[in-house]
Amino acid sequence: MFDFIFDFISNLDGPIELGLLYALMALGVYITFRILDFPDLTVDGSFTTGAAIAAVMITHGVNPWISTLAAFGGGMLAGVCTGLLHTKGKINGLLSGIIMMIALYSINMRILGKPLISLSGSDDIFSTWDPLWLMLIIVVAGKLLLDVFFRTDLGLALRATGDNARMIRSFGVNTDMTKILGLSLSNGLVALSGAVVAQQSSFADISSGIGMIVIGLASVIIGEAILGTGSIFRTTLAVVVGSVIYRIVVALAYEIDWLESSDLKLITALIVIIALVVPTVRRSMRQRSMARRRSEEILSGSGNGGA
Repeated sequence: MFDFIFDFISNLDGPIELGLLYALMALGVYITFRILDFPDLTVDGSFTTGAAIAAVMITHGVNPWISTLAAFGGGMLAGVCTGLLHTKGKINGLLSGIIMMIALYSINMRILGKPLISLSGSDDIFSTWDPLWLMLIIVVAGKLLLDVFFRTDLGLALRATGDNARMIRSFGVNTDMTKILGLSLSNGLVALSGAVVAQQSSFADISSGIGMIVIGLASVIIGEAILGTGSIFRTTLAVVVGSVIYRIVVALAYEIDWLESSDLKLITALIVIIALVVPTVRRSMRQRSMARRRSEEILSGSGNGGA
């Protein structure tokens, strides 16, 4: 038992690195689901868009850093399209994301030209950097930039749009524009995550984005359950920590002999279910405990009065 624990802890570099690679995607999901309160399913498509743009540009000899930034821009464009469908086309938010996710499958296939592109032998952003330390720098920088942005007037307007769109409109804020901005920023981060994951794994796959929205939600929920919510700094930190912990939990699950790599989606679904159900059960138990205490106080008080 102790040997297993020691071996697992000594091999945590891999799960932590993966957690940081996907933390950017989790931050993107946090923007739409928590800040904008927008169920954006574009994520499954824009993740692959980022991977595809970066892979194609790198294999054509473009600087990997420029390719990665281009992937971020491609994701932002996908988010803008979803925002326009919702705000200008007056299409339901969930349906807008589904439509864009479906459209992106064909667009991504056009970008890739084939189902899979190998990056073996090509220079990437990890060629001269240790992936773990480089991703730590990128994620921390991205998190801090988001923290600063959400404290600006525009960032506060975006946050207010998710909290109470009608109220913020009364102050003259164009909520359509803030929604489009939030969706573009979210999908830009998701595409950026796709770009770095493709470079770290040395390939871009047309199906790489499937299930990303669930993984992103799992990271957000786990992080919030552990660190809680409060200030923007604390919440974005919780999302990053949640992404890392999610990968550690998945790595631990893989140590179970009868589980296979194909069970990843099932493991993810179970983690999300547990993360959603546990806080609800704890809240319900707390409320029952408070109600029972209050009943005892009332009964005790009436008993004293009768005496």
